[in-house]
Amino acid sequence: MRVSVRNALREAMVEEMRLDRKVFLIGEEVGRYEGAYKVSKDMEREFGATRVIDTPITEHGFTGLGVGAALAGLRPIVEFMTFNFAMQAMDHIINSAAKIRFMSGGLLSCPIVFRGPNGIPRNVAAQHSQCFASWFAHVPGLRVVAPYTSEQAKCLLKAAIRIDDPVIFLEHELLYSREFPFNKKLELMPLDKAIIMREGTDITLTAFSISLDHAIKVADILQEKHGISAEIINLISLSPIDKSTIIESVKKTGRIMNIEEGWSVCGVGSEIISIVTANAFDYLDAEPTRICSFDAPIPYAKNLEEAALPKIADVVRAAVLLCKGKRKQEV
Repeated sequence: MRVSVRNALREAMVEEMRLDRKVFLIGEEVGRYEGAYKVSKDMEREFGATRVIDTPITEHGFTGLGVGAALAGLRPIVEFMTFNFAMQAMDHIINSAAKIRFMSGGLLSCPIVFRGPNGIPRNVAAQHSQCFASWFAHVPGLRVVAPYTSEQAKCLLKAAIRIDDPVIFLEHELLYSREFPFNKKLELMPLDKAIIMREGTDITLTAFSISLDHAIKVADILQEKHGISAEIINLISLSPIDKSTIIESVKKTGRIMNIEEGWSVCGVGSEIISIVTANAFDYLDAEPTRICSFDAPIPYAKNLEEAALPKIADVVRAAVLLCKGKRKQEV
């Protein structure tokens, strides 16, 4: 069977709320309107307005309520209409949720999930088109995960709700309606493991969330047109990053390229390159490479937006050059 990412997320929340009365959902339009992206469809009808809680437009306010509830023993799911708006709530996310276990000497925990769309949809301009993965992954005390398939969305969200740490759960607006093969028997997935989506021998492609679309298309083109075998790693967990899976892949392929929607400076790709050069330098046959969005706010105009985003042709060209042993400055 095939299930959309949207329905998989809803199933995860509904199942966990049925199992544990301490779990509740809070955010803008999650109740009566059933969510800006209909992820919480019919949930208020089943659980009532005390467990599916509509809030005013005040991320700082309802995030603070969620953190307080988690510290009091409940298990909140805080939905952001977009993680672009989570900037209004960074004080609670960073200074309260992420730090409380450390600052209390382990006496307090904050079992809370912050979830919603992250990354770049299309044609919604700079204030709605940012990838915050590296922002949150930089902060000790936060787990950061980014599912791609419906199975991952459901199983990771259930695991995130049950764990006693704050989890940043990065979805993607363009994946909500996407349907993937779905195994109903799957229950939970680890929050700290990457998945090798495709075995390969010549180059490792790492990506997460919707950037895996690029990785898959690029791997197909490399194989069909250039005879290059690409291994694809779905990172899933961005904090902690699954170092061992990446390192072992590079030892096999000798080359690595990261693809992401975020900007290059201090991005996820920067961390991956650091991991590889520190732990597998002697296995590298070419420079580690990253393909990112252009280092500027994402424009609104369609043609400028397309110019700012990673492109399939650029990834293929860079991968071919790496596999031919040429450095970028030679071109």
